[in-house]
Amino acid sequence: MGLARADDAAVYQLNPQQAIITTTDFFPPVVDDPYDFGAIAAANALSDVYAMGGEVLFAINLVAFPETLDRDILREILRGGAEKVAEAGGIIAGGHSVTDKEPKYGLAVTGVIDPALVKTKGGAQPGDLLLLTKALGVGVVTTALKQGIARADDVAAAVASMKTLNRQAAQAAQAANAHSMTDITGFGLLGHAHEMAHLSLVDFRIDLDKLLWLPGAIGYGQAGAFPGGMARNLDYYSRWVAFGEGVSPLMQDMLWTPETSGGLLVAVAPEMVELFRKGCETAVVIGEVLEGSGNIKAA
Repeated sequence: MGLARADDAAVYQLNPQQAIITTTDFFPPVVDDPYDFGAIAAANALSDVYAMGGEVLFAINLVAFPETLDRDILREILRGGAEKVAEAGGIIAGGHSVTDKEPKYGLAVTGVIDPALVKTKGGAQPGDLLLLTKALGVGVVTTALKQGIARADDVAAAVASMKTLNRQAAQAAQAANAHSMTDITGFGLLGHAHEMAHLSLVDFRIDLDKLLWLPGAIGYGQAGAFPGGMARNLDYYSRWVAFGEGVSPLMQDMLWTPETSGGLLVAVAPEMVELFRKGCETAVVIGEVLEGSGNIKAA
């Protein structure tokens, strides 16, 4: 699996029983604490392995760091990343660093999977139910933090969500024989939902009343704490999305907003939903798969 059909990671089959998953991601700080930033960036990079249904083997650090900052900050960033990789069952096996005016951190990740068990963005089937495994709203909470208007307890809840690995959700998806899945990151819920629907040759109906939001997220949206990626997602993906009557402009903007280290969006046969939720108790049913051609109906 490579560039022919865009997916969350590349997959290279080694033999009939094993395939390698490879992916990378890195970005500037989204929170103030260096350790938390390292852990969040690592969880976000590892997530693409889980979105394919695999397990992590090892990772390589990717670091950009200013010469003017204290090296203890860098040590904490790397410690946060290393401990998150260890939590995933992997190890840090090296890395590369460059001098830059702005800190950046992430990972190049290698995972493994049985080729027969690879989960892709394509594969959702009419009649499937859609489950989301984390609450939304990280993008507005972290933007509010940058603007100096975020409450400490709201930031703590967002940090805890971003640091949570999608490993348990991926294992639940394998147990429930999920048909398709992806992780919710920079393109927001609607952008990533369209990618799944488009590659599956189906439509998605999303019930907005079923969505879970992080504490404070709606309020920060009302205050206008939207990152720039929200407008870019709106501009590109809106052609495939139809909102029901009564969906407020605020809610539409919230759904276009990028997430960092978000949950998995998973398409599961109805009879397998309870098994999935048994393995991933945070998951909620947010919609269903319909016959179609890649469009999203949100109401």
